Amino acid sequence: MKIAISSEGTDLKAQVGHRFGSSPYLIIADLGTGNFEAVPNPGSLGHHGTGVQTIVLIISKDVKVALTGYCSPTARRHLEANGIEIFTGLSGTVGEVLESYKTGEIQKTEAATIERELGRHVVDRARLIHAMKRSGNQFAYMLPIFLGVVLLIGLLNTFITKNFLTALFSGNIILDTFLGAFFGSILAGNPINSYVIGGELLQYGVSLFTVTALIITWVTVGLVQLPVEIAALGRRFALLRNGICFILSIPIAIITVFIVNLVTR
Repeated sequence: MKIAISSEGTDLKAQVGHRFGSSPYLIIADLGTGNFEAVPNPGSLGHHGTGVQTIVLIISKDVKVALTGYCSPTARRHLEANGIEIFTGLSGTVGEVLESYKTGEIQKTEAATIERELGRHVVDRARLIHAMKRSGNQFAYMLPIFLGVVLLIGLLNTFITKNFLTALFSGNIILDTFLGAFFGSILAGNPINSYVIGGELLQYGVSLFTVTALIITWVTVGLVQLPVEIAALGRRFALLRNGICFILSIPIAIITVFIVNLVTR
């Protein structure tokens, strides 16, 4: 049986993570073999949707039990729906908590739910410090993105000329929309970058059909991330999902632009 433990580090001496969905690592321990692996937690980045990635990761690892300090009601509901048992209110090192579970000392608790029902609010100093560190880490993570946006605008203005874009995009709605979807599928980076590129392309005279398709596939099709998606969700699902998203991006982009034109008339 495999157990997932939220962790602040990559080994059994690390402290148990305060929150299951946002701890830096998840220690996956196999009780049968005694082996364990430290897996980076997607939820630690704090991006929209990364909490779901954490849940998918746990399910893909065939985990049956999760040990942590705190687990949100939403995450708990999804995990328990997939047959994963949650134990919260835990602290200490990962190794200590793992041993306590093996000896049966850990019991399931609904303390967080009870405290909310009684209207009590408990401030945990350690969790407060952890939250402040997370906020600082998120700011540090976002800073390069903002700098990258500024540099990206400069690069586009310097190297991408209007003549080049005119030669690339013929003005044919279907073909230009397909090209926009293609470039959005192979480019990688934060979704903010797609908005920057799209805005610059519009200023150069590229159609809204092309820009809309580029943004759609940028956030739904990820050829660069395809190997990771295959590893987590399976080859068939990953290929089918990306293919369907790419194909649908073209009619969706065309329909969206037509609706926008009707509304803004």
